[in-house]
Amino acid sequence: MFQDSLPVPDAEDEGPLLVVTADCKGVPLVREAVQEIEGPGATVPRDGPGRSSGSHRRGKGEKANKKRMAAVGAVYTIKPFVRTADEVIEDVMRKEARRRRPGPQDKRVRAELLVGKVALFLWLAQEVIRRNPRGAKPVIFLSDGERALHDRQGEYLPEGTICILDLFHVLERWWKVAWCFFDERTQKRQAHQWVEERLRRLLEGKVDSVIRGIRYQATRYELRGQERKTAGDAADYFERNRARMKYDEYLAAGYPIGSGVVEGACRHLVKDRMERTGMRWLPSGAQAMLDLRATYLNGEWNDFWKFHVEREDQRLYGKIRRAE
Repeated sequence: MFQDSLPVPDAEDEGPLLVVTADCKGVPLVREAVQEIEGPGATVPRDGPGRSSGSHRRGKGEKANKKRMAAVGAVYTIKPFVRTADEVIEDVMRKEARRRRPGPQDKRVRAELLVGKVALFLWLAQEVIRRNPRGAKPVIFLSDGERALHDRQGEYLPEGTICILDLFHVLERWWKVAWCFFDERTQKRQAHQWVEERLRRLLEGKVDSVIRGIRYQATRYELRGQERKTAGDAADYFERNRARMKYDEYLAAGYPIGSGVVEGACRHLVKDRMERTGMRWLPSGAQAMLDLRATYLNGEWNDFWKFHVEREDQRLYGKIRRAE
């Protein structure tokens, strides 16, 4: 296998922190693949609107295209970057980074569509072993809090892995809750201040206070219906991931707290190539394209073709050379 032939990055070029991150991104499939996944009874639109009385009419919220989720992952090393809560707030709330962050080193990305999360985490585990054979580096796992990802992390990554909930997914939750308490058209400044205050508490390690505050305010404002559900879901989300939200400790240790690397991989590796206008894929063809694109993005393209030519040469002419 080509991946097995790759050299391990030079230890002098590697950072002291080994970061593993994962997410999911949908790939649009052809009709036949949709029917294989959903069963022979799946209804797939074939005609344009009003073409025939038997044409499929999409229900409310139903998408025109069916997608299968690809598990996307990245492994890289990085130098510690110690920050304060104020510096993080300046960065994420006001877009004014005070100091230049260290960049990821020897980043490698991969996407698995056919087998999904299991295949991805097998690769991530192999990368951790290759790049941290003695276990001397802290291993950090960054994700958005999806249960399936954390289940696989517990199965395949080493014990003692530091699990961190991506701060930007936390912010998304905060903004959804903020619009339950404030009018989106007339109270944007108040909502911004409210989100900033809650973010500061999280970064200072006051997770319990934040969770209680959401539930208290939902009762105080007498939220009902969807707004009550949004606030309750956010509180449950934070409660479920509280062990991964020790941001005060992470900042003091210089750990990364944002999963921008894998979010970028979802865009550059999957979306930019697989979701162009009119594209629909068979799963096997999509996986082949994802493998090639990951090879290119990882800077391994020339090495891959050299490996490919050597293997093809051996397959075609190896027996002749041995017979001479």
